[in-house]
Amino acid sequence: MASAQSSAPDRAQVIDQVVKAYDIRGLVGSQLDATFVRDVGAAFARVLLDEQENGTGSGLGGGKGLVVGHDMRESSPELADAFAEGVTALGVDVVHIGLASTDMLYYASGALEMPGAMFTASHNPATYNGIKLCRAGASPVGQDSGLDEIAALLDRGPGEAVSAGQDVAPGERGSVSHRDMLADYAAFLRSLVDLSGIRSLSLVIDAGNGMAGHTVPAVLDPLPIEVYPLYFELDGSFPNHEANPLDPDNLRDLQREVITLGRADAGLAFDGDADRVFLVDEKGDAVSPSAITALVATRELAKHPGSTVIHNLITSRAVPEIITEAGGTPERSRVGHSFIKATMAETGAIFGGEHSAHYYFRDFWNADSGMLAALHVLAALGEQDRPLSELMAQYSRYAASGEVNSTVDDPRAVMAEVEQTFGAREGVTTDDLDGLTVTFDDGSWFNLRPSNTEPLLRLNVEAADDDAVAALRDEVLGLVRG
Repeated sequence: MASAQSSAPDRAQVIDQVVKAYDIRGLVGSQLDATFVRDVGAAFARVLLDEQENGTGSGLGGGKGLVVGHDMRESSPELADAFAEGVTALGVDVVHIGLASTDMLYYASGALEMPGAMFTASHNPATYNGIKLCRAGASPVGQDSGLDEIAALLDRGPGEAVSAGQDVAPGERGSVSHRDMLADYAAFLRSLVDLSGIRSLSLVIDAGNGMAGHTVPAVLDPLPIEVYPLYFELDGSFPNHEANPLDPDNLRDLQREVITLGRADAGLAFDGDADRVFLVDEKGDAVSPSAITALVATRELAKHPGSTVIHNLITSRAVPEIITEAGGTPERSRVGHSFIKATMAETGAIFGGEHSAHYYFRDFWNADSGMLAALHVLAALGEQDRPLSELMAQYSRYAASGEVNSTVDDPRAVMAEVEQTFGAREGVTTDDLDGLTVTFDDGSWFNLRPSNTEPLLRLNVEAADDDAVAALRDEVLGLVRG
């Protein structure tokens, strides 16, 4: 008894550390191990069964089971199997799809009408792993839509999630079946984009030793596209660079290869679980995710005139301008996939884009897919003769700082000081949809948001040109950094 009491605070601390706003993520071994993950599987199954029994949620959806996939990290297969043990202990079946990108897991969840669990830590270092959970139809599971209930079950102690509620007799345990869905996933993505008339293209693609090395060939091989692969070997130790293309340093190899090759039409970089895509043009210059959001929005609006398109509040103001010009209705959202997906569901939006290179599609169960966004860009590039740099120029209207992070002791106090300083000026408006957004009468703006997990403030600035961006950025940072 004394031993159980002494270990309880450690488990409670781990639960608090690994259950994030949108997923479960932590260090393998010290925070996530097979025993803990087995309990997570049981807790998720218990939440779904209770919903189904009480009629309070989607439960197990149209199927009787749950779909599980995993990335290439060394710990992923063992953790996925442990999760499946927890699920089947409560009499729920598991369809195991094996190696998958996160958007492939979303496809399986939608196509099979089952809740899902994807084992990945996305772009985090090799020592991490995590679980992205979704309900049937790829609907997100976040802190206020299931993760809090899972955490409460986990807090009861090891094994308690399995025994919570009615016991399942040994003969009533769920079963585990295995199913390869890669070809179906690839065919479905290609069916969503008209690629029939594209010209031959040459691409350099950096998979970062992540899951794009598994999915890119399946999706692109049937197309008139020549691929020069970089780091397609699946290796969860990430021996070449971090699988995080949001960091410009991790695009250097791709940019160098595009320039060296001399005849590439574009370069693509995917993150570790391949749900985000970043592009560089034929000159090796990075393409803004806001510009990609605007391009895809115009293509989707051409198919569905007058529809709503979601953009988060740190995308370029060119995005709502272009959506409006294309006859659509722009809808502004907080940063984060659970907010984007919820807003898409509420508004019936056809598409949503974030400046972090997450792209969401109504035709893909409102889920995000870097590969689907890439196909839209390739279709737009391949159906005309201009290079990518010229094609994207029409979607890039303003200069931006990119995200600038500052470590501060009291983020809220700093934000209050910044709001007081700028809010008193004439021609300035402020709002607090997500952090602090300050907009000036000349159209320039900045957003200052606290990190969910660290004592950081994240600054994004946009203005007419680079000099104006630098001046506004430096003024804000002068207040933030004191």
